[in-house]
Amino acid sequence: MNPLRLDLRHTVSNAVSNAARIAVRRDLSASITVFLIAVPLSLGIAMATGAPLQAGLVSAAVGGIVAGLLGGAPLQVSGAATSLVVVTAELVQHYGWRTTCAITVLAGLAQLVLGAVRVARAALAVSPAIVHGMLAGIGATIALAQLHVVLGGSPDASALDNLAQLPWQLSHPHAAALLMGAVTIAVLVGWPRLPGRVGRALRAVPAPLAAITLATAIAASMTLPRAVMPSWKTLVLPGLPEGPVLGIIAAVLTVTLVASMESLLSAVAVDKLRAARGDTAERAGLDRELLGQGASNVVCGLLGGLPVAGGAIRGSANVAAGAVSRRATVLHGVWVVLCSGLLAGVLGLIPLATLAALVMAVGVRMVSFAHLKHVQRHREFPVYAATLGTVVLFGVLQGVAVGVAVSVFLQLHRLTRTRITVTEEDGTHRVNVRGQLTFLAVPQLTKAFTQVPYGATAVVELDGSFMDHAAYEALRTWCDGHRARGGWATLSGRTGQPISEPVSAHACRPWTPWHNHHCTRTEVGSGSAGQLVGGLSAFQRNTAHLVRDELARLAAEGQRPTQLFLTCADSRLVTSMITSSGPGDLFTVRNVGNLMPPPGTDASCDSVAAAVEYAVEILQVGSITVCGHSGCGAMQALLGGQGHEPGAQTPLARWLRHGRPSLARLGRIGRLGRGEVALADRPVADDLERLALVNVMQQLDHLMAHPCVARRVAEGALQLQGMYFHVAEAQAYVLNRATGTFAAVRPEVLDAV
Repeated sequence: MNPLRLDLRHTVSNAVSNAARIAVRRDLSASITVFLIAVPLSLGIAMATGAPLQAGLVSAAVGGIVAGLLGGAPLQVSGAATSLVVVTAELVQHYGWRTTCAITVLAGLAQLVLGAVRVARAALAVSPAIVHGMLAGIGATIALAQLHVVLGGSPDASALDNLAQLPWQLSHPHAAALLMGAVTIAVLVGWPRLPGRVGRALRAVPAPLAAITLATAIAASMTLPRAVMPSWKTLVLPGLPEGPVLGIIAAVLTVTLVASMESLLSAVAVDKLRAARGDTAERAGLDRELLGQGASNVVCGLLGGLPVAGGAIRGSANVAAGAVSRRATVLHGVWVVLCSGLLAGVLGLIPLATLAALVMAVGVRMVSFAHLKHVQRHREFPVYAATLGTVVLFGVLQGVAVGVAVSVFLQLHRLTRTRITVTEEDGTHRVNVRGQLTFLAVPQLTKAFTQVPYGATAVVELDGSFMDHAAYEALRTWCDGHRARGGWATLSGRTGQPISEPVSAHACRPWTPWHNHHCTRTEVGSGSAGQLVGGLSAFQRNTAHLVRDELARLAAEGQRPTQLFLTCADSRLVTSMITSSGPGDLFTVRNVGNLMPPPGTDASCDSVAAAVEYAVEILQVGSITVCGHSGCGAMQALLGGQGHEPGAQTPLARWLRHGRPSLARLGRIGRLGRGEVALADRPVADDLERLALVNVMQQLDHLMAHPCVARRVAEGALQLQGMYFHVAEAQAYVLNRATGTFAAVRPEVLDAV
């Protein structure tokens, strides 16, 4: 066997092994990061609900291990449900802790039933305005209650009572508790902003852990209420529910609804974060995630833990820390179990005011102004406001009911019969939407999208005047996912013309030329140098953080491109744009005139030949594309006899001589009157365009003259392909070598040439 091929196999084997080791290290590191965030957060949530503090640790451990193993969102991290703090506190106060645990078990069973009947995706039809209004109302209630603890007092069950007593509490604060709360908040806010090299090193420690540690150290010599960790031997297990049957049923429904919605929304959010960093794994399975959450709540309730839900805070931290599989989630649960057994005495030193400040900060973050802008843009602020206000005044279940009622009332003014059909025509799948596209149509819309195969060309035709936030999110998510799987998707309006389609904040946007771009007008330089530095600055500000993880992966694993792309140095050819490629996809060689000198040419051409040899023999690319373009200056010089006259010794003149075979071939075509080269859908414009097309064919012949290329082609391991790009039309053409015809690449039809 070829020694080079053996070396390649050995290299690939080592790369796979290295990738596995890197994945394990990333999961281990991420699990520790999430564990350090989860422990103080779990204790704080337990304290805020009035439950035993170890109940929060039980939830973190069970959520990590059970939901991590069984759930459908591998990178989501579950634990004590932040959105259920108010509900759980009310249940503990009215029914006691044992009955609350029983309600958690029943809610878990209800989630198992919902997951089994596969209603998870239908639950996402609830307007985001209702969900975010509910979360904002819960966050406001949490923050208001925990503010009393930070001030040294005790919160009431009612948000109105807490608001009424706040002036008195502010005028009679407990100095030590207030100091601990202030230190905690200051560290939480300032820790991610620590400057310099030392600050960068310190930021490796999660802010919640740093805040808890610093506040506990300062409070060591103070007399303050502290977290009391009861013995695990006295763990209170669930008992039979005691109380009015209707009240118990309402409590179970509330816990089921809120925990499920938080988990599903968090799963979708974490999935988007995972996709944004370049992962190509399948999207989260929401029905399986609901089953995993149900199993977690059953186990958690039986062990005396708080209700469990997937959390965006822990999940986003997991993704940001570099987790690649559910191994990180499960390991985080294992670390919580070990911590609970080995460090219980240390946890008992934490001041209650510090835990309260931590939970208060979480509550404030639940009131998202970014979501408020989205809601306002989609004309659903009345729904958001009604839900938020009712949750604060009366409770979560009442707030959701009022939000649904207001949303339905608003939709009656907009909603007409929405009809969605899917048809296939000449290989193109058309999804036609007639009527107003609201959250009520999201299940129907997602069902229609399942009829579009992966990799297919799809056109979504919108024949309506309104699209709400839920439909917008569903459409955007599907478009992004379809394109990520190799498909092509676009939107068209009533007249068939393309319309603005939903794109995420991190989607690829059209570029802006330097001379029109404000970011290139910098103070560090002027003219071309200033433009370059300004463009680099814009990249660092807007793009670097989006591609850093992918580039780090490529740096660690090495490049494995599948294509060699030989094209002209012309500044109007942006190879990554016209091929929709990214880092690691193309091995690109550019020169004046996209020339490929044949073997035996002078040594000045070794750089091009060396690049081809490296791509073919070392990188083992599967194809080589030679791409010419319209308006090529090199072809114009060849036609005009400029720069390559006999005796001319400038570098440009010496290089352009390698284009003479193309010029001679064009002459033979003209003398023989043969149509050796043509465009499939229109006549060739002029001799300049004809020479550019002929030059592509000639360079392919020169490539075949290189032994390494000829051998790989003969083995069937390498394909050669010609391409022509018309700059003014932004149109690509691909060569059919059998007929000498360049066929236009159209979105509607993907011809295999």
